[in-house]
Amino acid sequence: MSFAAPLFLWYFLPAVLLASWILPHRARNGVLAVFSLGFYAVGGKEFVLLLLALIAVNYAAGLAIGALPLRRRKAVVVATVLADLAVLAVWKYAGFASTAVSSIASSLGLGDTRVVSLALPIGISFFTFHHLSYVVDVYRGVRPPMRNPLTFVTYIAMFPQLVAGPIVRYHEIADQLNDARRDRLADFAEGFPRFAWGLFKKVAIADSLAPIADAAFASPDPSTSTAWIGALAYTGQIYFDFSGYSDMAIGLGMMFGLRLPENFARPYSAISVTDFWRRWHQSLSRWFRDYLYVPLGGNRGGTFRTYRNLSIVFLTTGLWHGAAWTFVIWGAFHGLLLIIERATGLGSSDRWAGPRRAITFLLVVFGWVLFRAESLPAAGRMLQAMVTPEGWSIAPDVAVLLSGHRILLLVLVLASTLLPATWVTGRVIDGLQDNTPVWARRSVRGIAVALAPYAGIVAVAGTFSPFLYFQF
Repeated sequence: MSFAAPLFLWYFLPAVLLASWILPHRARNGVLAVFSLGFYAVGGKEFVLLLLALIAVNYAAGLAIGALPLRRRKAVVVATVLADLAVLAVWKYAGFASTAVSSIASSLGLGDTRVVSLALPIGISFFTFHHLSYVVDVYRGVRPPMRNPLTFVTYIAMFPQLVAGPIVRYHEIADQLNDARRDRLADFAEGFPRFAWGLFKKVAIADSLAPIADAAFASPDPSTSTAWIGALAYTGQIYFDFSGYSDMAIGLGMMFGLRLPENFARPYSAISVTDFWRRWHQSLSRWFRDYLYVPLGGNRGGTFRTYRNLSIVFLTTGLWHGAAWTFVIWGAFHGLLLIIERATGLGSSDRWAGPRRAITFLLVVFGWVLFRAESLPAAGRMLQAMVTPEGWSIAPDVAVLLSGHRILLLVLVLASTLLPATWVTGRVIDGLQDNTPVWARRSVRGIAVALAPYAGIVAVAGTFSPFLYFQF
């Protein structure tokens, strides 16, 4: 179920809010747990059983880790982590791996091998990472295990962040889950404008750019103009789609008295790729830093090991996003750029911010071509057209989509993402922070509430478009 779907907007959300307001404060976690499982069952169908099985395994593992002597805890956490990763590997990567094996066998003349095809459970990458952070945090002694199974179900299955994040680590939310004494009216008043702003970003901006990007990437022989239009349209689409989802998730969490972590901080205003990854999908970057990069040794142990660790992290980041060579190459591309910046010192320098911002933006755009393309040959055609003049005529279907308000929309999207970070162009786009002036917060929240009916009408009247990160 999408946050922008009429079923969610007009039925599910009012029902869960009404239940949480009518029932006592202490029933909040139970309400969220029951409605969240129903939310997942609508889109995930029978995969809700897989989710419940993983919840049961990790809940039991947490209790075991908390109860066992220190020398035996490691075996439990290793077994649980391997079990979680095995489920993720089977459901998400078995098809990719079997296809690669089949291609190699065919090229060696060994005949065709069987290719596995499994339906991908919605949000499996996200709830797997939630489970991993839980058992690791308990093992490290950062937080004690959850005793109440209903609270644990709420943490893992909480519908605002279940299928596309933000990735909420256990220690970030454990205290909040045990504290349900909130002013529910004040929570709603704070969360609804954030939700409305995210809905507007999704249905009015991202979904308007999506047809342009789709048409350009579908072109079998794109011209230079078509390729650049498609790449820039997708650059705007993925940002406003995912940041819109994150705003909606954070706003929904606020409505129930929960503060989810921020996920974006003007990523397209970054002055280096290193800076970009501090700003883009922040919850994922922090997760990989704390649960993979640092355990591998981080930047300790010399230059070679640091570069090795960065390479592993970004190859894993690419694979986490999708089981395809395009994602692997995209991850390797960003990893290579970070290594170059670390070697040259550009990753930690703030000199020449203007030119470097433009160069970083272009590098990110090239990376998004790899991310969006259906295959490596398709990505190659787009990138070749972008760097070598191959005609300036725009494909007819792309030209039609660019007519009218969409040209202005594309200009506004690029302007809003490239301008320097001020509260007007920054905090409004990526969510107001606590240090924003009171008058500014009130003004922007008022505008967001005013936009809510328009966004709701667009959502009902438009063609259903799932969030891009649902596929991960």
